[in-house]
Amino acid sequence: MDSTIEKKKNSRDARKARIRNKVRGTAERPRVCVRITNKNIFVQMIDDESGKTLVSASTLGGESGAKGKTKASAKLVGSAIAEKAKAAGLQKAVFDRGSKLYHGRVKELAEAIREKGILM
Repeated sequence: MDSTIEKKKNSRDARKARIRNKVRGTAERPRVCVRITNKNIFVQMIDDESGKTLVSASTLGGESGAKGKTKASAKLVGSAIAEKAKAAGLQKAVFDRGSKLYHGRVKELAEAIREKGILM
């Protein structure tokens, strides 16, 4: 019999797999992968065909000026990755929210990327 924690983990893994089956990144339209931990927010633009990370940003590095895992930090990280993507010549992307709901920090991050002109 599964414990509550195991059920939550299994549900989270199933959501992530469902999304990843539909979302693939290419060199012209990379996948924007979001990872929110207990302390930080990490974002990468990944070309799944070659298996390479094209650009990345996080609250950890300090280059975005964001600290912690707040909505404001998510907005700053989204702006930072959009600027890096534009500098790398990327105009479009697909959004991979992982197992997270499109709400709160994930939504703020995605909207900040869109505001900077990256089409998702």
